[in-house]
Amino acid sequence: FVIRLALLAAMVAGGAAAGVRGKAESYTADQIEVLEGLEAVRRHPGMYIGGTDDRALHHLFAEILDNSIDEAVAGYATKIAVVAHEDGSVEVVDNGRGIPYDPHPKFKKKSALEVIFTTLHAGGKFSGKAYETSGGLHGVGSSVVNALAAWMTVEVARDKRAKAMTFVEGAPKGKLQDKGAAPNRRGTSVRFLPDPKIFGANTRFTPGRLFRMTRAKAFLEKGVEIRWSCAPELIKEGDDTPQQATLSFPGGLKDYLADQTKDMPMLLDNMFHGESAWVDDSGKKGRMEWAIVWTDGVDGELQSFCNTIPTPEGGTHETGLRTGLTRALRGFGDMVGNKRMKDITADDVVANAHILLSVFIPNPAFSNQTKEKLVTPTTNRQVDSELKDRFDNWLGSDATQAKKLLEAVVERAEERLRRRKEKDLKRQSATRRLRLPGKLADCSKNSAEDTELFIVEGDSAGGSAKQARRRDNQAILPLRGKILNVASASADKLRANQELNDLLLALGVQRGKDFSPDDLRYERIIIMTDADVDGAHIASLLMTFFYREMPGLIETGRLYLAAPPLYRLAQGGKTLYARDDAHKDQLLASAFRANAKVDISRFKGLGEMSASQLKETTMDPDTRTLLRVNLPDTVRPVGEARDFRAVPKQPEALVDALMGKKADSRFNFIQANAAYADDLDV
Repeated sequence: FVIRLALLAAMVAGGAAAGVRGKAESYTADQIEVLEGLEAVRRHPGMYIGGTDDRALHHLFAEILDNSIDEAVAGYATKIAVVAHEDGSVEVVDNGRGIPYDPHPKFKKKSALEVIFTTLHAGGKFSGKAYETSGGLHGVGSSVVNALAAWMTVEVARDKRAKAMTFVEGAPKGKLQDKGAAPNRRGTSVRFLPDPKIFGANTRFTPGRLFRMTRAKAFLEKGVEIRWSCAPELIKEGDDTPQQATLSFPGGLKDYLADQTKDMPMLLDNMFHGESAWVDDSGKKGRMEWAIVWTDGVDGELQSFCNTIPTPEGGTHETGLRTGLTRALRGFGDMVGNKRMKDITADDVVANAHILLSVFIPNPAFSNQTKEKLVTPTTNRQVDSELKDRFDNWLGSDATQAKKLLEAVVERAEERLRRRKEKDLKRQSATRRLRLPGKLADCSKNSAEDTELFIVEGDSAGGSAKQARRRDNQAILPLRGKILNVASASADKLRANQELNDLLLALGVQRGKDFSPDDLRYERIIIMTDADVDGAHIASLLMTFFYREMPGLIETGRLYLAAPPLYRLAQGGKTLYARDDAHKDQLLASAFRANAKVDISRFKGLGEMSASQLKETTMDPDTRTLLRVNLPDTVRPVGEARDFRAVPKQPEALVDALMGKKADSRFNFIQANAAYADDLDV
């Protein structure tokens, strides 16, 4: 995303300098493409696996492994084998029921196996009849992996016969083959090689990462044995990944956490762990397992899973856990007469805790296809209730340990409040120094906690934003046009620039080596610019300024980009907003009545939006979308720009090349990558 903004900014600068003009072309029906089968997956893999980087590559393995794990969770598989082959392919074998290969009732000329691997949204996990709980939900995992593989072979043993099928780039290579009698075995074997045309010629699975993913699954499903095997040629010198291993952990998460924290100093002697099951109001069953230790002075970590799928962005199950732990500890504190309990928060309770949480629920809802955040609302209440009761009992069973934990949590809360008080004094002092009555519309909250500063372009957008904001915690700072490009400006120009000085004063910080995140007057800094080329250029200039002058702001996750919509769609009393052309087309096809007129209006800028529209789409925390600005170790290509030789890999080199003084760098970047940019608003 950052690279795309940089490309937009570079094209604005380059186009203005060279006098580039658009060329009118015909647009006819024969230019409308219809992507059939798995072609859409191969064209736009990011929609299905989040990109083509190393994380997305290993997500393919996770999808296939999860299918076998689902068989184990359902009680049909007890053994799984994972093999990393010398040719770069990976194979997953289980002794489960085996994928059905009889003719599919809807596609009678195709076997069910072929349908599963070649048709999106085809699978056995929708109704809950074949799997009570599962990681696969949408019926796209196997077919997406097949679509993005150079080749894939699937062999199934069931009903005392074995059959196999081979696919190339997602398409069947021949018919289902009968491999003969298999009276003593059953299960599914899937082997595939990621397509180098999608992921790059030199992209390979990392043995260590595959092993860690496999090992984590063995901990999560303690009734399964996973045998790991890796070709010795794949293990580089200094890599401690084993060639062979048998992974089986009867203790589940308890064993996993003990292994992870064995070298850490502990606050408490005992681990809080256990399992629980429930039936909700609708009769649906759920269960969870957890393990928690509190360390002495070591920053905590919460790792959560849903149906064995990692959820690194958390979700409702994590919220329930935090709430349950906090309520139980507060209850214990009240019982022993500790009057300071009202000050503790969930962050204080888990600050030094290392936590593993695994839930199994039917039909979980995730925020996207990569399933990184659980959003099932009822899970919050179930986990909270189940965990609170058991933590109450755990605290009551050992009063000495419980009081020790309570004192540590209260001490942390008091330290947090002390730091907040010091920050409030600094903030109030900075507020008195500010003299920007017509520019900065500050919020009323005195502390920085949960406050936001929206940096907007121009007084017009600033006026709408001031009306749309929450006055207690949202501040607005309008800018006069485009700020100085600090990557190409001298130090004297930077110091003399009034716009940047005003921005620093509003933030309450110093720049350069004197910057400290603790001085920030706001918890979140949000760049809110128009959804067009000029807006992207302004966002690029601001990100360049923050990266060069206060990188700690980005490193601590405090810098965000707002995502305003580009279109408003209305039909009758129904109004929806689309962030881009693709989203608009999707809404037109799925959210409105067919053959009825839809009123479509395009926002030229934030200033054209009413305050209520801006609040609903861009500023209200309950309905908006924010993009956090991060600093990756390496910058990877966007979309299908897989060559990307003209772009430096490190962020510093990238900023210098695209925003620095050398115009040749920008020109080379545009020449090398303009052909890949298919959605530029120019």
